[in-house]
Amino acid sequence: MIGGSLASAVFGIARATLDADLVADIRLEQIPDLVSSLESEFYIDADVIRDAIINTGSFNLIHLETIFKVDVYILKQRPFDLNQMERRISQVIGNAPEEWAYFSTAEDIILAKLESYKAGGEKSERQWRDILGVLNLQGDRLDFQYLHNWAGRMGIQDLLRRVLAASNYD
Repeated sequence: MIGGSLASAVFGIARATLDADLVADIRLEQIPDLVSSLESEFYIDADVIRDAIINTGSFNLIHLETIFKVDVYILKQRPFDLNQMERRISQVIGNAPEEWAYFSTAEDIILAKLESYKAGGEKSERQWRDILGVLNLQGDRLDFQYLHNWAGRMGIQDLLRRVLAASNYD
């Protein structure tokens, strides 16, 4: 599932990003196939992937030709993360219907970015702008009850109220 700034650009305001963030449910037994399918085009390290899976962390893929970095986060088993993965939606990403990928929903992007914003000491203007961009572009299509419910469960209700006030959705 695509998340982070790339996903917020799909549902909000596009901005240049230096990488792509993916959330993946990868198992240890899948590592050999993953490495073999990507190693001709990406820098990929099986030991780093193994550590990421064991520690529910992340690893990087680097496209060899363009040096574009992909951060792959192992799916956490928290209720929000599992729910976010379950709610993901497919979006066409190319010019043909068969070119598609799974993206986090607009609501889940807002929640994940608010949580990240809080974890970063509430200092990232970029994160805040991404959140406002999604709110302002998606507007009344958002499920505000869902946002309030999960924000309360995640301990970010105060930030949700602030960002909704800043976007005139309070």
